[in-house]
Amino acid sequence: MTTRPRVSTRTRSRAVPRDFEAMERRRRRAGKMFDAGKSQADVVRELEVSRQSASRWHADWARGGTPALRGAGRAGRLPRLNQHDLTRVERELLKGPPANGYPTDLWTLARVGEVIERVTGVSYHPGHVWRILTRLGWSRQRPARRALERDDAQIEHWAKVEWTRVKKTPNAARRGSSSKTRAGSVSSPR
Repeated sequence: MTTRPRVSTRTRSRAVPRDFEAMERRRRRAGKMFDAGKSQADVVRELEVSRQSASRWHADWARGGTPALRGAGRAGRLPRLNQHDLTRVERELLKGPPANGYPTDLWTLARVGEVIERVTGVSYHPGHVWRILTRLGWSRQRPARRALERDDAQIEHWAKVEWTRVKKTPNAARRGSSSKTRAGSVSSPR
């Protein structure tokens, strides 16, 4: 008997989507095997499933036949925001923070969470707001930090003229390093 290696259905950061139709086909196939008189052990071997799954399927099959092995549909909790809600939230976000009553032109997770709650009535922790933004296709942006007094022309002049005048050169007329391993060094007698 060969055993298949266990493959996790989860990656490090997010769950891998499950194929619910394939899972239901496998359960129906088990139902047909039970109809044909096969044992739970036969189902385990042929379909390469756990004994617990085969036992659960057999109990469901015994109560209602093969139709009882239908899938339950999607797994997990239903999302709190539907597509219409997400569209309304994104419309508000695209207006920008000042249009939503914030003093600066910067979205933070807390601010986005406040907008979501105002628009939909659903409250989210700022840590979960990021998942909603990702679903909307938004990405993290870091604002460029620049002084308001910045003068690009003066910076360019300094880089071309002043920097070349003050920068240090390797062979300047000054004492070098005291290390023997560096080129141009002056060694001192002991």
